[in-house]
Amino acid sequence: MSTTLRSIKSLAPLLDRVLVQRIKAEAKTASGIFLPESSVKELSEAKVLAVGPGGLNKDGQRIAPSVAPGDKVLIPQYGGSPVKVGDQEYHLFRDHE
Repeated sequence: MSTTLRSIKSLAPLLDRVLVQRIKAEAKTASGIFLPESSVKELSEAKVLAVGPGGLNKDGQRIAPSVAPGDKVLIPQYGGSPVKVGDQEYHLFRDHE
């Protein structure tokens, strides 16, 4: 399921959701060698763009999310909800993922 939005700023995660953007893999090594596109894979590293206020526990108290906007996180290869804004793709994950 993919949703198209006009601006990423119009998207605010709810509850324990986290909005991330995958970090692009470098096509050039530290020593200056350019890698072919076939050898550059998607990284499982992403940057947190927005975080919801947190989920609720059994007593109705809010549980603060474990990440904050600007953090770099490792994300699973599969899962999450893709969100497409223009030509950029973002993903929504639950905080525990």
